[in-house]
Amino acid sequence: MNHLTRRNLIKYAAAVSLPLFLPSRVFGDDAPSKKINVGFIGLGWQGGSNLDQFLAVADCRVLAVCDVDDKHLAGGAAKVNKKYGDESCKKYQDFRDLINDPDIDAVAINTPDHWHSIPAIMAANAKKDIFCEKPLSHTLAEGIAMVEASTRNKRVWQTGSWQRSQTSFRHAAQLVQNGYIGKVFRVEVGLPGGHNDFLKLGKDTQDGLPPADVDYEQWIGPAEMMPFNPSRFHKNWRWNYNTGGGQLMDWVGHHVDIAHWGLANPAFGCGPDDAIGPLDISATMSFPDPKATWNTATDYRIECRYPQDVEMIIGVNGKARAGQQGSAPTAAPDPEKLRNGTVWFGDKGWVYVSRGKLEASNKEWLKEIREREQKGTLEVPLYKSPGHMQEFIDSIKSRKRTLTPVEVAHRSQTPGHLALIAARLGTKLQWDSKSQSFVGSPEANAMLSKKFRAPWKL
Repeated sequence: MNHLTRRNLIKYAAAVSLPLFLPSRVFGDDAPSKKINVGFIGLGWQGGSNLDQFLAVADCRVLAVCDVDDKHLAGGAAKVNKKYGDESCKKYQDFRDLINDPDIDAVAINTPDHWHSIPAIMAANAKKDIFCEKPLSHTLAEGIAMVEASTRNKRVWQTGSWQRSQTSFRHAAQLVQNGYIGKVFRVEVGLPGGHNDFLKLGKDTQDGLPPADVDYEQWIGPAEMMPFNPSRFHKNWRWNYNTGGGQLMDWVGHHVDIAHWGLANPAFGCGPDDAIGPLDISATMSFPDPKATWNTATDYRIECRYPQDVEMIIGVNGKARAGQQGSAPTAAPDPEKLRNGTVWFGDKGWVYVSRGKLEASNKEWLKEIREREQKGTLEVPLYKSPGHMQEFIDSIKSRKRTLTPVEVAHRSQTPGHLALIAARLGTKLQWDSKSQSFVGSPEANAMLSKKFRAPWKL
């Protein structure tokens, strides 16, 4: 093999009608026409959407798919084969077999929250680059381990916090980082509350036997074994703390991530963005019965203090803005209620952004930020993404840091994990972002991790 050129190898493969799926490292980092071979772990709701987006990337080849649900597995493979016009898509039921496939360069992890850390760490140790959905991890301790594994193995990592690849969110963060609103003193983040019954089953659906075409033992994995219940399964797994984190953790990797992005300028004392975090945190939450089918918090209000006396409020959108521990700024997009999205307040004005919306106290700023970005005159320019999946593939080739690397995703989810602990203990907690531990609270620190079900371990 070592005397074959790339061109002769391709000719040979074509002559014997073999699909050529060699890992990109065979051709070297400088091979301009190489495709990145990606394996998909999890093909449900979000996994199916992500699969469509990766299939649209020209220099990416989806080589294999994996799922514990035979229907999802067959559907994903059929979609890949239809796209490429052949039957070459590999099918795996165990993610470890996919990770150990030597032809795969990168993995895309689209599983429920409790199944993020173990495949990600295994993939990093196998020298695969990683795309992983948000929130990054099911516990903060898992996130720390994921950051360590990715960093130690020098992996390219992209998290599914795709808002950073959108123009409106980039412009909002640039307005804040370039000082348009002056010194930031408050950030408000509005997230959804309650529960959404995505499958219209009802939270009181009875326990029963899992479908015959699902490996339920593998689906539960490291989480506590619970009887199968369709209301704790596909899509609705996020409403039980055994496998998900409720609306708070489902959304913290989006709007809190953007809040941190705006604060990431070291001039504010809050950056760089891979080390950002609160100094203290308090939270109140409404929890259902812990034994309920859906037991994640339905209502919550979180108050954090960041460096340079920046206050952050995270709460359910539509709820009152002002709280007992702080007064609302005099000007806001909505003077009474939190709006879904992120708003930064400074001593010169405010900026608000959400999906499909970008507003500012001075409308001229919106025009000016676009013009200055085009001219390249911004003091703090932010990277313009070619698309979230395309940027991941580009970064694999260049080995450059992505927009949402593992350390950024970990810090973005941190306020959510800390708030759940503060609410359960009913006390305000001090946080050391450097050591990533609570100050003076062994009880709170013990809650940063959880025991995995045997034989799984972190």
